[in-house]
Amino acid sequence: MQARQLEVFCMLMRCGTVTGAAAMLNISQPALSQILLHAEDQLGFKLFNRVRGKLVPTREAEELYPECERIFSELGALKRHTTDMRFGRTGIIRVAASAPPAMSIVPKALASFREAHPHVVIRSLIAPLVNVVDMIRNGDAALGLVMNNMARPGIEVETLGHTELICILPEGHRLADREHINFADLQEETLISYRAGTYPGRILLSAAAAEKHMFNPAIEIDISLTALPFVRDGYGVAVVDGLLPWDQFPGLIRKPLSHKAMVPIALLTSRDRPLTGSHLAMRDNIRDACASVLAKAEDLNR
Repeated sequence: MQARQLEVFCMLMRCGTVTGAAAMLNISQPALSQILLHAEDQLGFKLFNRVRGKLVPTREAEELYPECERIFSELGALKRHTTDMRFGRTGIIRVAASAPPAMSIVPKALASFREAHPHVVIRSLIAPLVNVVDMIRNGDAALGLVMNNMARPGIEVETLGHTELICILPEGHRLADREHINFADLQEETLISYRAGTYPGRILLSAAAAEKHMFNPAIEIDISLTALPFVRDGYGVAVVDGLLPWDQFPGLIRKPLSHKAMVPIALLTSRDRPLTGSHLAMRDNIRDACASVLAKAEDLNR
């Protein structure tokens, strides 16, 4: 199967229709159909059947698709790398991180790295956990930084430390003078926090249960930064990670929880792609920056 045929096949599997696949590839439907026919002729078997006007993958197509998708992703990574080479940007560091570490740990790591490597281009990407994992697998990023240390196929996971979940209040709130916030204090508040299906959400459910209280956010979030405007404008109080530099946002007060609840900070790398020398150096900078940020957060929570 040639590269263009592979591209058409993968896009048809993703979209499920000739119309959608042709639009994604920016080619005409007849051209796409012709490429598919040539692929089937070369393979010697059909990839799709038409059932009531819809494309239905054959069993052969279902069996081929996972391997084709992997090769297609690698071709995409190769295309992006050759583009970087064409523009003289072969010395590129790619770091992908979820929002909290991207706003706290990554800037410190990049600053240290730039002092020693001023001519290397740095590509800093912010994305949800699932996208960071995909970037590591596809080669779009060599280093990932997330708040989840769950084992994943093909991914090396290094736990760098843990950060506390804390309470964020608006200035002048009735709980602002408390040294610590417990879950009993939150029962009458409009609570802003992670939905139950997230990793921090499950930790908070367990922590609240240990104090024999419920934990039912009225406003559910996936990313802690989302809570900022709600708290600042007085809609409620938030229980979020302490990794973000909350003290830099005016109108907010941070308070530790009486029942410590911790979430891990993990560094992700690919088991299949060795790190370059520059990425190894950046990894060390990320480790050092994480230790520094967590130490500062611990001081703030005392």
